[in-house]
Amino acid sequence: MKLRNFNIDNNESMILMGGMNVLESRDLAMEVAEKFKEVTTKHNINYIFKGSFDKANRSSINSFRGPGLDDGLKILEEVSNTFEVPVITDIHEPDQAKSVGDVCEIIQIPAFLARQTDLVNAAAKTNSIIQFKKPQFLSAPEMNNVVEKCIAAGNENVTLCERGNSFGYNNLVVDTLNFQILKKISKPVIFDVTHSLQLPGGLGNAAGGRREYVLSLAKAGISQSIAGLFLEAHPDPDKAKCDGPCALPLSVLDEFLKQVKDLDNFIKCQDDLEIT
Repeated sequence: MKLRNFNIDNNESMILMGGMNVLESRDLAMEVAEKFKEVTTKHNINYIFKGSFDKANRSSINSFRGPGLDDGLKILEEVSNTFEVPVITDIHEPDQAKSVGDVCEIIQIPAFLARQTDLVNAAAKTNSIIQFKKPQFLSAPEMNNVVEKCIAAGNENVTLCERGNSFGYNNLVVDTLNFQILKKISKPVIFDVTHSLQLPGGLGNAAGGRREYVLSLAKAGISQSIAGLFLEAHPDPDKAKCDGPCALPLSVLDEFLKQVKDLDNFIKCQDDLEIT
């Protein structure tokens, strides 16, 4: 799948969808994007900036939601133009699709909304790639239905994003077999390592997280020969306005991506071995 001057493909060098959970401010978005751009250029990783203009599915009414559609798209457009990178953001309502598609090369459908037909249809009518987060409550084979719905609406440019499955209360588990099952749908597979570390509702009025395991879990996903990684970082995760317990400290991004990219290179140099 072509995006600007690079491909998103399970068999090609990894891409990175990276940035921040919610667009807390214009200045912070620029700071995070600049660091990601610097480090991904250093390690020869094709980069896509991620930031949400609205977090519409927060645990509490008091949770920070973001700058909103208009101001958020202005920030995303400035990031894209300044650093010459594609951008991705999520939508929650069908009437957001067109304006987001005018700015973002990739529109993300949140996990809880991946089966919302009107939302999928609206996103599919844009010229953007559509990324579906796999819902925590769906099995990997069920994503066939989601993809078929998008294709029926006129858009075959789809990526699938693994982010774990619900495992009892306040816990998510990543089944690495899901990566191979999703790959059989013949779409690029991305691993959202950040949100796979969530403990949903674990703090009572917000999600908890296990950021200390982010490198190990990222390596587990990349070892499955997938298209790339989805990662959120923050200069001070403990002060992040959303999902701080899962965010990578921006200060360790360089070494983190070096190790992940080295593993991706190693894995994709191996010959496939068919086992039946």
